[in-house]
Amino acid sequence: MKHLKFFVFLCILTFTVSCGQQKKYVQYKVKEGESMRVIAKKLDMNTKDLLRLNPDVSKNPEANTVIIVPNKEMKKGVTNQENSIKDQDIASDATTVKEDAETVILSEKEKQRNLLIEELEKYFKIHEVKKGDTFFSLTRFYNVSRADLIVLNPELSEGLKLGQLIKIMPIEDVIEEDDFLYADEIEEGISIKAAIMLPFRTSELDTLSSNEIFGNSKLANIVTDFYLGAEIAIDSLRKQGVALDIDVFDTGGKSTKMNAIVADNNLKENDVIIGPLYFEEIAFLADKVNTPIVFPVYSKNQSKFTSKRIIKTAPNKDLFRDKLLAYIEENFQDGNIVIVGDGKADSNYNSSKIRTILKSHDSINSIHLITPKEGYIKKEKFINVLKPNMKNIVVMTTSDNVIVASAINSLISLPENTTVRVFTFDKTSAFDKIDNGKLAQLSFTYVSDEYIREDSFKAMDFNSKYLAKNGALPSYYATKGFDITYDILVRLASGKSLKATFDDGYSYRVESKFDYSDTLFKTTDNKGLFIVRYNPDLTLTRIN
Repeated sequence: MKHLKFFVFLCILTFTVSCGQQKKYVQYKVKEGESMRVIAKKLDMNTKDLLRLNPDVSKNPEANTVIIVPNKEMKKGVTNQENSIKDQDIASDATTVKEDAETVILSEKEKQRNLLIEELEKYFKIHEVKKGDTFFSLTRFYNVSRADLIVLNPELSEGLKLGQLIKIMPIEDVIEEDDFLYADEIEEGISIKAAIMLPFRTSELDTLSSNEIFGNSKLANIVTDFYLGAEIAIDSLRKQGVALDIDVFDTGGKSTKMNAIVADNNLKENDVIIGPLYFEEIAFLADKVNTPIVFPVYSKNQSKFTSKRIIKTAPNKDLFRDKLLAYIEENFQDGNIVIVGDGKADSNYNSSKIRTILKSHDSINSIHLITPKEGYIKKEKFINVLKPNMKNIVVMTTSDNVIVASAINSLISLPENTTVRVFTFDKTSAFDKIDNGKLAQLSFTYVSDEYIREDSFKAMDFNSKYLAKNGALPSYYATKGFDITYDILVRLASGKSLKATFDDGYSYRVESKFDYSDTLFKTTDNKGLFIVRYNPDLTLTRIN
């Protein structure tokens, strides 16, 4: 339907210009490194509107791609003369347009339908029912439940009808949709064999009470919650028709059982292995099998992995910094930047890296580095470098509790005409100890590998299933267990090899983004990160 609307629009456009009226639209050739977002900014228009003008063009088109843009001068030197539609090209198209006039002239009924679609798309993700659509195929493709669809479309209680427009989910739940978003597809009759390896340590703990186990062991809680979340993912996929053969192995204490597990089981029969949790065990297992091995947690040593069989689900920490820098470069066009460090090696390295990259940015006026004196930062240090009536951003490269606290307290007490926004690329525990009201006052913005909207369909559906099965709401690790397990298994359910699906795009689950980079002969990394901002009402918003 969108392609039809674009064809009609383009025909009318060409016909109008050929009749000698003012040219409202012109052609523009995309330059190297330009995205649709960058071009839209030059044109003072919304990226969404530019994409609607060019429905067959991705958000990151290749250089020299020709697109349609409004006929007005761009901010950065794009002239109408360079990009105008040539009169002879228009004239040559006029005959074709005339011959197809009956196609162009829409009936009143079609016009009304298109208006309805445009209005609905402001608020909802819309689907037009096609031949072969079923509730099963729709719920599987859009990752929503049948109950969700009926809540939004009560008429569906009578079944699906060809050509029917149905609301899939509120638009705020549609995180992102472009050529690189992975679409879940399940092959008919697919079967998957997988192994889950976790340190349940049953032989060590079988003499203890549940209070003794879970009251004193953080690991026991992590492992149990992760597995309970994984169970929900397995149940969900089985209900969608995937035949799953899952073996669960207790790896015991650190590196105590891996030799026996490898010796006593034919692990090579598995399509994938999720776990174990320890760095040494993953490295050991990668030398014994050819099966993809999913490392489900973060380790500070994970950059040392070398095997191409290992898939890291937690992004490396340097990606957090790169994500924040890319966001600042793209969105901070003028103003003043202050970096707060602590003088330690990691902080110095990150501060230096940030200064080097941002100094090359033409629009950034000044960059200052502040370090503590006597263990904390006085307000006067900020007053000396922050500028009134101007955009100021402060980037924290320290995780020291005292320095973070003193910096935040100084920043919230600045004069009214000096506004500040605070960023960090790794929200450590030092920020968790700060009152959220103070962070919100500074529009505190950080990079995270998790973001969840509790009122989204995905979150509510998972929470309700987990609560019904386990009598409690899911923890962070339970949600991670679901996200990682569901994403890996549903990709395998497509019938493709796991790594082949990584080329098909990134995916969003309940609170995680999986954007895997598969490099030949190297470990697979997940680059899926969010940029999250505190709002004045203490809620969180994902801004990238």
